[in-house]
Amino acid sequence: MNTSSLASEPAWPSPLRDFCRAFARNRGAFAALLFLALLALCALLAPWLAPFDPAAQHRDFLLTPPAWLEGGETRFPLGTDELGRDLLSRLIHGARLSLSIGLASVALSLLPGVLLGLCAGFFPRLLGPSIMRLMDIMLALPALLLAVAVVAVLGPGLLNTVLAIAIVSLPAYVRLTRAAVLGEIHRDYVTAAKLAGAGRLRLMFVAVLPNCLAPLIVQATLGFSAAILDAAALGFLGLGVQPPSPEWGSMLAAARDYIERAWWVVTLPGLAILSSVLAINLVGDGLRDALDPKLKNLA
Repeated sequence: MNTSSLASEPAWPSPLRDFCRAFARNRGAFAALLFLALLALCALLAPWLAPFDPAAQHRDFLLTPPAWLEGGETRFPLGTDELGRDLLSRLIHGARLSLSIGLASVALSLLPGVLLGLCAGFFPRLLGPSIMRLMDIMLALPALLLAVAVVAVLGPGLLNTVLAIAIVSLPAYVRLTRAAVLGEIHRDYVTAAKLAGAGRLRLMFVAVLPNCLAPLIVQATLGFSAAILDAAALGFLGLGVQPPSPEWGSMLAAARDYIERAWWVVTLPGLAILSSVLAINLVGDGLRDALDPKLKNLA
């Protein structure tokens, strides 16, 4: 066989390579992904990157402005808060808390949501009605109000905040999984798997679930940003992560009395929430476009 003909043959298409190319075409999503990677790196290396301990108080530098303003100190690049704590250090450590809350809450809601959605789709008469009516009841309540009620029952704290956000996010994954299962369960490959003798569990987790992952990945990405917002809202209400932990929402709540005297104490945590949520949403849009064949062909 001629080796030159082998070299001229086109390479087999790679789904991963095609996905990466489609995602990279969306410049906004790609830039947002780079920003999130940098934010995650800062969160992982927070003990080494932060110039000070986030709870350390510098009594001689209360409400010190950022270094570029008059009266600022170079040792505090973003200024200090009402207790003299370095804002840069607290924002870096706050990124670790916020990202951890988002990841943990998405995992705690995604896994049971997928299982319940699979059960509702594969057992539409036995389990489907009861599962979906429970999800409808949960959706009838405002998400933040339901999270506040859960935290009020369990008590404020990091773990209870994660659990409350996971409970609030559960119906979206159940409904999405059930809809995807109902769209796949009557396809030819599922019928072929049944004729080949595949059991119910194999049909659920090997045949159908992999073909339902694309919308679930997008929903998990968007749920990640919603979890950060919910955690910030609970922290602002005093029901989330408790001081002196440097969570962005609790930082906003503690600084709201100083918004006129020291704008940076409120603005910087707000910008951290805004930029991180915006970046996650842009990545979610990029994933949706890259995973959807119709949108990918239009790109």
